[in-house]
Amino acid sequence: MTSLYDLTVPAFRRGFASLSTILTVGETFARDHGIAEADMLDTRLTADMTPLTAQVQRASDTAKGAMVRIGDIPNLAMADDEASFVALQQRIAATLAFLDTVPRAAIDGKEDAPVTLVTPGGSIDFTGKSYVLAFVLPNFYFHITTAYALLRMRGVPIGKMHYLGR
Repeated sequence: MTSLYDLTVPAFRRGFASLSTILTVGETFARDHGIAEADMLDTRLTADMTPLTAQVQRASDTAKGAMVRIGDIPNLAMADDEASFVALQQRIAATLAFLDTVPRAAIDGKEDAPVTLVTPGGSIDFTGKSYVLAFVLPNFYFHITTAYALLRMRGVPIGKMHYLGR
């Protein structure tokens, strides 16, 4: 049986490594093509969508939130005020550092533990396992994939192997 820790933390690490790489390529592309950093970071597919910065923030929040809800550990609050590629990279680094503080024992064995996700639309009840498999991992990858797609839409020369990691 694969543990909840093994289903989450390694996936988060790999996802953040890929996200960091595509952000680095995006930053270089913007600089080399005279695209204002703020303009690149505000990229959206449509007006009612959150921008690139929010995709990074939500991936971070998803990883942190999983550890907090499953492991019943204190959250690392972040202000969601990143306005540069450097600040987004710092957000990723801070999230990874937070993950380093999570003891495996806080997550493993919590497959059947109740987890409640409170949203503006109401509460959703899960078990630890269903939370990870039905919400956390899909949501995490949604935001990583969306960040990738936003940068590709702007012409950033990234491909599938940047997303998957080498």
